[in-house]
This record gives sequence, C-alpha cells and structure tokens, in this order.
Amino acid sequence: MAVTTLSIFSFTACSDDSGSGSGAVEKAEEGEITVYTALEDEQVSEYLEAFNKEYPDITVNVVRESTGIITARLLAEKDNPQADVVWGTAASSMMVLDDQGGLKGYAPEGVDRILPEFKSDKEEPTWVGIDAWETAFTVNTEEAEKLGLPEITSYEDLLDPAFKGHIVMSNPNSSGTGFLTVSAILQLMGEEEGWDYLDKLDENISQYTHSGSKPAKMAASGECAVGISFGYAGLSQKEDGAPVEVIFPEEGSGWDLEANALINKDEINPASYTFLDWAISDSAMELYKENYPIITTNDVGEYEGYEGNPLDQLIENDFSWAASNREDILSQWMERYDAKSEPEEE
Repeated sequence: MAVTTLSIFSFTACSDDSGSGSGAVEKAEEGEITVYTALEDEQVSEYLEAFNKEYPDITVNVVRESTGIITARLLAEKDNPQADVVWGTAASSMMVLDDQGGLKGYAPEGVDRILPEFKSDKEEPTWVGIDAWETAFTVNTEEAEKLGLPEITSYEDLLDPAFKGHIVMSNPNSSGTGFLTVSAILQLMGEEEGWDYLDKLDENISQYTHSGSKPAKMAASGECAVGISFGYAGLSQKEDGAPVEVIFPEEGSGWDLEANALINKDEINPASYTFLDWAISDSAMELYKENYPIITTNDVGEYEGYEGNPLDQLIENDFSWAASNREDILSQWMERYDAKSEPEEE
C-alpha cells in the first residue's frame, strides 16, 4: 500500500476564554493537543474556529484523513499512540479500536443528553457519537438526461445495464461512507445475496474513490452521472448550484455515527478532556446540526432535502456485527473489486 500524505492543520485560538466543566479528572484550558478526525475539511475549520473562541489558549493540531486511513493509523499506533483525541470518526471504527484496548473511558460533561444507542454502553463511555450520516445517491440530472438513464429510487435500480461506466463509489478500505454502504447491503440482503449484488454493481462502476464525499463531487461536476456517497455531500453540492438530485434508497440507508473518543495513553493531556466536553456541548451540537439532520441528543434537526424524520430512513444497523466482521468484509472487497480503485496519493 502506498503511503498516504495526511492533511495536517494547526489551529490556535485568539479570543474570549470560557471554563470547562466539573469532573474527577484534571482538566486544562491551555496546552496543545493532537486530534485525529475524518470530518470534512470545511467542517473542521468551522468547528475549530468556534472552539478556539471559547478556549483561546488550547492549540489543536489536527490530522485529517478519510475514515479508513485514520482507523488504520490509529490501529498501527495503538502501542505508541500519537493522537490525544479522536473526533468525528466512524463509531464502527471506534468499536474496533476499543476492542483492542486503544480507547480510554471518559464521560464528557453533558453525556447524559446523548441517546443511549448513540454512545458506547460502558459505564464510562469509550466513545460518544455526535451525528449520523447515511448512504445517498447524488445524480447529475443533466448527465442522466443526456445519457437517457432511467430514474433511480433503490439499490436495485443501480444494476440496470444503462448505468455501466456511469457510477462512482468509495472504497470501503479508505472511506467510512464506502464501508457503511457495503455493510448495509450485506445486512439488508444477507451475505450471499449481498456479495452477489456487489458483484453485479461492480460491472456498472467506473471507479472507486478513497474519499466518501468525492463521488458526490464528481457527480456534481459531471465526471460521472451517479455518485454513491452520503446525504450531506450531495445536498451541499446542490445548495452550491450543481445540477444534482439526492436520492435516498427506498430500502433504507446504511449509516454510521461520527464519534469522539479519548485515546488510551500512559499520560492523558488535561486539555483533551476540555476538548471532549466542548465537542458534545450545546454550541457544538448546533454546528453539527447545520450539516447533518441527525444529531445524537434528544433533538433531531431539520435539513432541506430530507422528507419527514431522517431517522426513518436509517436501516436497523448492527454495529457489533459490522465491527467484528470489518476485516473480513474489507479483505473480500479488496480481492473482488480493488482493480477499479483510483490510485492512492503518494
């Protein structure tokens, strides 16, 4: 596997101070921490600007990459961890890391507001979800009309031979969106029928990307007619004026949580607790809600492009099954379909 260059940003605030919450652990409102995240670049900038207004004396060094790359790096560094905090990375990945002892339990201030199904079930949660994202198809309506493509409402519709060479999807080994989509298909259809479906879908795929949002961006730019991506990615392209429609499959969408966690280290940086408290605060949740209709408190936000309660679109997701079968799913996928993956960045 080629070495991937990670996007690294350093943010230091320069505004008003604000206190952190109470708790048995030692917290700090100054210092420097390293945070690994799979959040989108533009979200990282926006969210950290808000954090830094509250905590100007905490410098946050961010390593941002796709979910699969972040997960692989965390697992590789488990015995010599470099990160202090994981922020906005798939809960299914956090469960894998937790099983290997890579996470340390911490109950952030306000964790009781998080719905039980959206955080680990340990007394001191080892991970806490902040929002959910789900499978969606971004369709370039101009390209679809030009090519005479049929309407899409379901996963099955993607198997129509008319779509051959016109669909882009993300690689589940590097993309959390790719993994949640593959996992959903296997859960909805059963493993035998699910792999058979993916074999047929592969015949219509032109490329597998290493970013979950890239298929939506490619559809928006006309590089493909259909991008199998996630809701926010497609809806944000539509908001920016791209000629796209975002379709949520009628069978239900695969989904995962963006979750936060404290890395298990011999010495915990006190500023890590402060960051994790802020990362589920009301002010942070308001920011997450601007991009995702489903946040993990009792409140479900609204987002243009969704019909009804977005929770109704989500399949019944067995996170434990997905986590325990992750390596087998990824290895099988690589054997079958990796030939169509885009080259990895050097």
